[in-house]
Amino acid sequence: MHSRKKIDKIFLITTILLVVIGFFVFVSSSMSLATRENINIYKFIATQLILGIVCGGIAASIISLSKNLDWLKKYSLWIFGISILLTLAVFTPLGLNVGGASRWLNLGPLSFQPSEFLKITFLIFLGTYLSKQKDNLKDIKHGLLPFCVITGVTAGLLILQPDMDGLITLVVPAFLMYVVAGASWRNIILVFMCGLIFSGIALFYLVEIKHKPYVIERITTFIHPESDSLGAGYQIQQSLIAIGSGGFIGRGFGQSLQKFKYLPESNSDAIFAIVAEELGFVGATTILFLFIVLILRGLRIAIKTPDGFGGLITVGIVILITTQSFLNIGSMIGVMPLSGLPLTFFSKGGTTLFFTLLAIGIILNVSKNKSK
Repeated sequence: MHSRKKIDKIFLITTILLVVIGFFVFVSSSMSLATRENINIYKFIATQLILGIVCGGIAASIISLSKNLDWLKKYSLWIFGISILLTLAVFTPLGLNVGGASRWLNLGPLSFQPSEFLKITFLIFLGTYLSKQKDNLKDIKHGLLPFCVITGVTAGLLILQPDMDGLITLVVPAFLMYVVAGASWRNIILVFMCGLIFSGIALFYLVEIKHKPYVIERITTFIHPESDSLGAGYQIQQSLIAIGSGGFIGRGFGQSLQKFKYLPESNSDAIFAIVAEELGFVGATTILFLFIVLILRGLRIAIKTPDGFGGLITVGIVILITTQSFLNIGSMIGVMPLSGLPLTFFSKGGTTLFFTLLAIGIILNVSKNKSK
């Protein structure tokens, strides 16, 4: 068998479609801010376009066209360390506290969530370690304990912010990478049990020590949406109204009514509801189909590559992207508790889109070395 040095065109085209559709939907959903909140939407749009799409596209191109990812593997520890320092910086005067959470860094004209960078670098470093220890993963000392330490330290940083939504999107791909790398069933069960214990401790810390009962409130609201008619319950109800009013083909692009008066966070958390209202069942299912193609094609790339490191980080990245996206969509249609997660490629956040496209570039690079 020989390797084909061409990137996966289906994965690339799927990504481009999601980026283009996502940008136009973002512009449409942001229009309400100009009238409802008197905000200069052109700043949001410029950030999304220039920082997210243009700069992110350039970064993805550079990485995808590089010869291989040996350099990324070599410096993975240093890159991961830098991301940890940036994440810790949110607890310094450089950090911004929004809604009781310290997740943002304020660097003058630019503000961003370093946790988005942390999640990508964590997966890269974890992939490096797991690929090097493939023959020792069934051993507790060299396989289970280091995995738990690396994941636990990273998860702890997100809990301190606190960012429980980000925590979920981090541990799911990490766990699957550990399984795919060749861990024994004994260790897999132990990791799962440790995860349950860790989740209980994190919940106790947030509710009883930090006095942030929003996690329990989200679950309660999910079960009884009418119990919080002015908070999370209101957002879920308005989201379902928007989705239902879209019908089969939607009201038409830019014609959403919910985004102007009723649906909060219309260009971030609730943007899928705007998609369904304006583009209808056809548009919403098209978006879902594209995400499904993205994950299936990404997993195919991971299976086909002869490089263990490339395969592992490809699994981690596609699971990270789709877990975040499906949790967002699930909360908007009422089948999951409300989350603060954005819809990848669609929601507001130029830096988030930049790091996402950078990660896509890594997968495209891996796809060049897939075997027949």
